[in-house]
Amino acid sequence: MSKQSVVVNLVEALLAIVLGNVVYFLLVPSLPAAARHHRFHTDLGTLVDFWFCLVAYGLIRTARKWR
Repeated sequence: MSKQSVVVNLVEALLAIVLGNVVYFLLVPSLPAAARHHRFHTDLGTLVDFWFCLVAYGLIRTARKWR
């Protein structure tokens, strides 16, 4: 792998985490209580947050391949 591809992958992953968390925290008020994350606990909210980040990463990778 070249340095450039490593940097691109890092930027994509960082962007996915930021976008996924923004969407998750915007939707927190409308989520059921079980799907809300509580600080310093591993719970269903952590998994839901991770899912949003994973979807954002998939969308970013898909959009990049279409270009």
